[in-house]
Amino acid sequence: MIEFETLLIFIPIALALNITPGADMLFCLGQGAKSGPQAGVVAALGIATGSLIHAVVAGLGLAAFLAAFPLAFEIVRWAGVAYLVYLAVQTLRSPSDTSADEPTRSASLKKIWREGTLVCLLNPKVAIFMLALVPQFVDPTQGSVFVQFLILGTILNVGGTLICAFVGIFAGRIGRYLTKNAKAATALQYLSSLIFVGLALKLATDRR
Repeated sequence: MIEFETLLIFIPIALALNITPGADMLFCLGQGAKSGPQAGVVAALGIATGSLIHAVVAGLGLAAFLAAFPLAFEIVRWAGVAYLVYLAVQTLRSPSDTSADEPTRSASLKKIWREGTLVCLLNPKVAIFMLALVPQFVDPTQGSVFVQFLILGTILNVGGTLICAFVGIFAGRIGRYLTKNAKAATALQYLSSLIFVGLALKLATDRR
């Protein structure tokens, strides 16, 4: 089990990292602005799902594999770039419709959750980050290394999810007012698309 003193050090560091703007936060901002507060929260939950999977595979050693083999890292990275560009195009082709019925709305939220999960999974820097930070707080003498990875990854994930959800809600509140005006709604649609393009450029130009 992880010592309490270790958690006292890890939690403030995790919080500081969570409030630093990154691809996950910008994704939730874009989805919230485009489709409303609920979409922003669902986007955050999708990111959280991807982050949890990253924590599991990091504990199993995949992050170390990506770090050791540059080609594998690049393949995942460029797949993420392509997917973000695809989302940007889809945003332009599918304007937000606040009058959608409930089944359509439910399906849309499921799609946003899946997109958030994929955006996170296709960002290999998240896996490398897990490998760089979490092991510094893992002590093999305190039990299963894998379980410690999951606990620390979950702590990091919960804080990030809450912050991303807040950002998504905030963007959604503003976006809801803007969508009442046709010109503002069109501008918001382009803004959301530009956010996804910006994320793609960031992922494409980031170095390990």
